[in-house]
Amino acid sequence: MSQDDFTHSDAGPLSRKTLAHYEGRADAFREGTWDHDVSQNIDTLLRFIEAEPPARILDLGCGPGRDLVALRDLGHEAVGLDGAESFCRMAREISGQEVLHQDFLALDLPDASFDGIFANASLFHVPLCELERVLVELRASLKPRGVLFASIPHGPDIERFDGHRYGAYHTPDTWCRLLAAAGFVELCQYYRPDGMPREQQPWFASAWRKA
Repeated sequence: MSQDDFTHSDAGPLSRKTLAHYEGRADAFREGTWDHDVSQNIDTLLRFIEAEPPARILDLGCGPGRDLVALRDLGHEAVGLDGAESFCRMAREISGQEVLHQDFLALDLPDASFDGIFANASLFHVPLCELERVLVELRASLKPRGVLFASIPHGPDIERFDGHRYGAYHTPDTWCRLLAAAGFVELCQYYRPDGMPREQQPWFASAWRKA
């Protein structure tokens, strides 16, 4: 499907179906992803945050809480956010941190509240027709000169619903244009997993500062 196959009227149903997919396999997802090493991504976010520690960091799409635990153990004030209620419950129990139950398409975040946002493998679930609005809302929730880190599965500028979940697969150039249009300034970019040939690096990671 091309990028214009989904409209604003599709976004809500796509989000609900995607969240239902994760609700139905929450335990399996936790077991399958808990040991994934994303320390490179966490280190990148923290490297660009200028605030004195502890930083206040939003883990956007925190899932079962793996990265909340890592950020907490590094001494930061981590706040989780996920649209799947099962993930929110798991994340609260394992981390002891505040976790917000919010759909990405209906965020309710205070302005200028976070030093950083960690969006690891989460923003690709936001339909393109809603992405600029969501990015602007995330930008507003950052403190001045706050940092957004995002990791997405890159692709040939397509979005699709595979019967279980929605995903958007932007080229790096498209992704960077979208972030710049939402008021962010690029700090760095790289592909993951580190040290592999490009054809074996499905993830595109980037860090951005609130302009």
